[in-house]
Amino acid sequence: MPLFFLIPLCTALATGYLFKKSNDEISYLAGVFAAISLILSLVLAPWQIQFGLLLVVFIISNRLLQKNESKE
Repeated sequence: MPLFFLIPLCTALATGYLFKKSNDEISYLAGVFAAISLILSLVLAPWQIQFGLLLVVFIISNRLLQKNESKE
């Protein structure tokens, strides 16, 4: 399994950390770069990881929908 998707993921994590710690205008640029890198890493990820993330999203959204329905 190729691990090329880890390079933009690590870049996204590093720039996201800079975004949280900085208050300058450069932090907004770092935040945009982090978002783009995160999307790129998800596109480059192998299908097994994408499928696992999809299952996690479905499970979480199903639980949130059940909580909202029980409140009404």
